[in-house]
Amino acid sequence: MKILITGTAGFIGYHLAQKMLERGDTVVGVDNLNDYYDVKLKYARLENTGIYTANIEYGKPIKSIKHPNYTFIKADLMDRELLEDVFKVGEFDTVCNLAAQAGVRYSLTNPEVYIDSNIKGFLNILECCRHFKIGHLVYASSSSVYGLNKNMPFSEHDIADHPVSLYAASKKANEMMAHTYSHLFGLKTTGLRFFTVYGPWGRPDMALFIFTKAILAGEPIEVFNNGNMKRDFTYIDDIVEGIAHVVDGPAKANPTWDACHPDPATSAAPFRVFNIGRGAPVKLLDFVSEIENQVGIKAVKILKPMQDGDVGETCADVSNLDEVLKYKPQVSVSVGVARFISWYKQFYEVEIGARSEILS
Repeated sequence: MKILITGTAGFIGYHLAQKMLERGDTVVGVDNLNDYYDVKLKYARLENTGIYTANIEYGKPIKSIKHPNYTFIKADLMDRELLEDVFKVGEFDTVCNLAAQAGVRYSLTNPEVYIDSNIKGFLNILECCRHFKIGHLVYASSSSVYGLNKNMPFSEHDIADHPVSLYAASKKANEMMAHTYSHLFGLKTTGLRFFTVYGPWGRPDMALFIFTKAILAGEPIEVFNNGNMKRDFTYIDDIVEGIAHVVDGPAKANPTWDACHPDPATSAAPFRVFNIGRGAPVKLLDFVSEIENQVGIKAVKILKPMQDGDVGETCADVSNLDEVLKYKPQVSVSVGVARFISWYKQFYEVEIGARSEILS
């Protein structure tokens, strides 16, 4: 099929593009290459898929030299005119919207960016999907939408109306916006609530990256909630395999949906929401121990209280994903961390030996 993937210079988007290309799909990737974190890593991801930095110009389609069925376009979701041109030429079967302003903590100090990227940008995606008759829109939501909910494990069938960060609120808004378009225009939409994704080529603002960098440099690490934080760490390969299953199984209306007892995960419209997580939360201190084991260095830990916008624990109920699409994530934290550490050492030693410059 022909697929548009937004955010293909990002962590999940890069891996998903690789996955879909390897199985033979035609992929058009879009990313605005913003500087939320080191753009060198974003360009390196693109180069690994055959899109070279020197050839990138805003709005210009670039063919991959590694994958004949891959085209990349530097574009911003806020640029409605350019986005419409991409849709017009692409004639896509499916759209996977992974482009967004990420980060819970960043949203506390830069709220406007989340409204622009995650709300206005997503509206442009919805409008293009509507007008260009896209068969299925798959989009990234987040486990953050569960907010103050303490009913573990988190289930898509539970109400999630109490977010504790603007990032989470923007992702919940995406789900509500998607449902509106499913209801009004019959657009098939599937939202994916990702749980703490990690792995090779990961984001530098995520815990695994931050901890590994500091430990290897002999610097202390800050461990919030005094180390009692628990996260449902989910390896990147499990995430993209889950997305692939969703792409191959478009959303359908639930014929038994009851308006008097509404199920938040489904609808009378072709709308769905799935968790993608391992369903096995790990204590943050145990996660740090796994990194220590892999690098052979003991971390210097600074225990700190909970940060604003954070929650103490996340745990995914993945029974819905398993029941509907016959998929359940499998990779253990020990295996996933080992793979990340192996990539990290190789990647930052290969980069012309200038580790300090790249990581600064």
